[in-house]
Amino acid sequence: MQEKIIILDFGSQTTQLIGRRVRELSTYCEIVPYNKFPADDPSVIGVILSGSPFSVYDEKAFRITLDGLRGKYPILGICYGAQLMAHLNGGAVEPADSREYGRAILTTVAANALTKDIEPGAQVWMSHGDTITSLPDGFNIIASTDKVPVAAYQAEGEKLWGVQFHPEVFHSTCGMQLLRNFVVDICGSRQDWSAASFIESTVAQLKEQLGDDKVVLGLSGGVDSSVAAVLLNKAIGKNLTCIFVDHGMLRKNEFADVLRDYECLGLNVIGVDASQKFFTELAGVTEPEKKRKIIGKGFIDVFDEEAHKIKDVRWLGQGTIYPDCIESLSITGTTIKSHHNVGGLPEKMNLKLCEPLRLLFKDEVRAVGRELGMPEHLITRHPFPGPGLAVRILGDITPEKVRILQDADQIFIQGLRDWGLYDKVWQAGVVLLPVQSVGVMGDERTYERAVALRAVTSTDAMTADWAHLPYDFLADVSNKIINKVRGVNRVCYDISSKPPATIEWE
Repeated sequence: MQEKIIILDFGSQTTQLIGRRVRELSTYCEIVPYNKFPADDPSVIGVILSGSPFSVYDEKAFRITLDGLRGKYPILGICYGAQLMAHLNGGAVEPADSREYGRAILTTVAANALTKDIEPGAQVWMSHGDTITSLPDGFNIIASTDKVPVAAYQAEGEKLWGVQFHPEVFHSTCGMQLLRNFVVDICGSRQDWSAASFIESTVAQLKEQLGDDKVVLGLSGGVDSSVAAVLLNKAIGKNLTCIFVDHGMLRKNEFADVLRDYECLGLNVIGVDASQKFFTELAGVTEPEKKRKIIGKGFIDVFDEEAHKIKDVRWLGQGTIYPDCIESLSITGTTIKSHHNVGGLPEKMNLKLCEPLRLLFKDEVRAVGRELGMPEHLITRHPFPGPGLAVRILGDITPEKVRILQDADQIFIQGLRDWGLYDKVWQAGVVLLPVQSVGVMGDERTYERAVALRAVTSTDAMTADWAHLPYDFLADVSNKIINKVRGVNRVCYDISSKPPATIEWE
């Protein structure tokens, strides 16, 4: 039985980082809504309560009682989670004099199982507008900062802790030690979660779940759908059929290159060139979300038509991973952007959904791919948006704009490879801007398009920093794009991070 930590999500933007950190401790965890704790699950060894955008005293605040959890599992509350536990037990939580956001230093640290090997002077990351002004009876302070007396506490005689700071955030230098103390020492994790164990358990589950049923899966050329396909192929073999749809907005030569890769993997793949259909339906459309919806629906229509040519299909396989689900709909109900791979097809086709990777982060998907023996260039391929270059063309879509962007993008990506920078970047691409600028080529004045290069570093796409690429490299790529791509006379470099910007421009 795979033991697990349950993370109750109260809507924090960093809840998924908690999950990542727990997984980095070779411990399986699941993130569930705050009010959906899996009762009577014998595999649960501990519980973490996340932060939240709300205050504990807000009318709309997410609240639970700890009945059934307290005394049964070790519990760690983070930020709002810590405030909620104090509030529920008679403590006081009040607005702070000013919102505290950023680095803080632990000034005192008591000897405690949670703070083992953490000394005063350790840096932690704060992000809160409220503070615990008094603890309930029987609760004791175990760490403080100069501004936050209750930076961490424990309920006396109980395995119940709260921390006001965010140990999951990179800037909390003692964060992993604190989480290790909780997950490994306090909860007793065996630390047996790995790519190999995931494959073994998932293949067994897929065989039981699918039996002799047939599955159809939409491939995109990306690592997620590719790993999902190889994993399903390992479980059910010939009962899996994959469909790769070219909507006309793939990278240059990608349709042929990807089909060749899939053939080497032994997958049964049907390739469909539907580019003309998508260009027709996208003509004149400029609104980003409308582009996504049109491409999502068009993909469903093409995929459905091809899938119906296969007899007795009962399941739809998808390469959905955690960030897809998270960004499509957060617990607060706010859609950041739609993902066409997390809805639509199952309802239209009346198929049951099979998503073997939906609980994995991107780096975990890559680890699974390596364990499955997939070629490295497929595993390390940068993420690429489902709508493809359509969301990197600001404004309306035309075949000529796609041609320009494909040519510029190929130069940029190949340049990253040639300079040994590709694997140091999480995601990169070129954006075609809806402006033209004056330039001079030879003795002639030009009035042509501008493009922006985008490259970011990240671990899971939830946050990202712009990649600090060498100036010589940027100069070389800019020169090649302007000289070789007909229609471009200006190249810019995007130096925005996420947040506040997103990785893609649309």
